[in-house]
Amino acid sequence: MTRLSQFSPFEFIDGDRSDGMLILADHAGRDLPDEYGSLGLPETEFDRHIAYDIGVEGVTRRLAALTGAPAVMARFSRLLIDPNRGEDDPTLIRQLYDGTVVPGNYPMSTEERERRLDRFYRPYHDAVAALVASVAEESGRAPFIFSVHSFTPRMQGFERPWHVGILWDSDNRAVDPMLAALRVEKGLVVGDNEPYDGALRGDTMFKHAIVNGFAHALIEIRQDLIREEDGQRQWAERLAPLLEAIDARPDIHEVKQFGSRTGPL
Repeated sequence: MTRLSQFSPFEFIDGDRSDGMLILADHAGRDLPDEYGSLGLPETEFDRHIAYDIGVEGVTRRLAALTGAPAVMARFSRLLIDPNRGEDDPTLIRQLYDGTVVPGNYPMSTEERERRLDRFYRPYHDAVAALVASVAEESGRAPFIFSVHSFTPRMQGFERPWHVGILWDSDNRAVDPMLAALRVEKGLVVGDNEPYDGALRGDTMFKHAIVNGFAHALIEIRQDLIREEDGQRQWAERLAPLLEAIDARPDIHEVKQFGSRTGPL
């Protein structure tokens, strides 16, 4: 974990916006502005999944390079504020996460909560919205949005058998071909809305894809598979041709309202 006096909440990776695809990484970073110290935690906690999605930054950079797609990554640790939550979600700023109490998040005043929204959360989502809009403008069609995440091999004593999972709500245009392609690989255990359910009102996919009618998919890769650079490279090389094939489908770049399993948009 790095503490920075000059801190940007996001990083752009430029690419070919005329192609119509973009990549997001909500939990790529684990850094904190210098003023927050380590939120009262030992530095070792920032090596754990509670601080960021292990391996995602490397996968995202390689995917962007292989596909030529632009990307935006959040730089701040989700222990500061979680960009993949709605503003009214009770887990937006966690005071307890997987057994770890976060002293710097308790007590949380209304003023401090709003400050983190204004300085980190909203600028990241503004950057995502700006990239989505520029891809739509330069490509002249609805964007295809792909989000990269990772998950722990075990949680609360449960061994997670999946190597990878695809999360989604109701729009299956990108999801079905992605699941089909991954499931033909021998020995690869692929989860459909595992290890989490993709219907989360107010999350990044809801804000930028579902409400706009844009095709999208969120991938969760098990962290032990991408902790090291070699695994990150292998997964990027596995996913890049798959994303390019999905991106080439005409229906992917149409605006279609599928609604949400969380209720009316």
